[in-house]
Amino acid sequence: MTAIDDLVQRVAIRAASDNADLPAPVDDARIGEAEAQLGFGLHPLLARLYREVADGGFGPDYQLLPLLGPGSSVTDEYLTRRAASVGVEHPEWPEGVVPILTWGCAMYAGVDCLSEDGQVLLFEPNPYSGGSWDQCWFLDSASFAAWLETWLAGTGWFEEDASDRDDLTEPQPWDQAASRLSTGT
Repeated sequence: MTAIDDLVQRVAIRAASDNADLPAPVDDARIGEAEAQLGFGLHPLLARLYREVADGGFGPDYQLLPLLGPGSSVTDEYLTRRAASVGVEHPEWPEGVVPILTWGCAMYAGVDCLSEDGQVLLFEPNPYSGGSWDQCWFLDSASFAAWLETWLAGTGWFEEDASDRDDLTEPQPWDQAASRLSTGT
């Protein structure tokens, strides 16, 4: 068993213990349908979670979105945000970053499917005051696997008692935001 196999198994156990009514996982055809709509492949670990754990409904706080609609889903949220970012002077959403959950107040966690490790980004638009959106993007975790480990361990910045800990690592400005937003990737 690889470290990723172990991680997927631990996520599945936690997901089932947190939610007795988890949606069924999606099959390869649904993964393919989502990837065709998105125009790129999902990060492999994200695809495995949808295929082996559930079609959303697990994870921190508001939980992962379902992969496909109807309604709010990974593909719908991505396509909506990208459509609003194409051909405008200041795009808000970079290509390849799929929103996987909402934190509320228009904030999203997103997985960068164009990065090898699937870095997890935080989109926090509330302080936006015009111009470039790059100040609204933060690096939450350098890898999707590490982000999941943080959730499993209960040590993420998003945990209720996070501000009481001395070792808290908060999201930092995403150094690629300006270039990714300006090039459309």
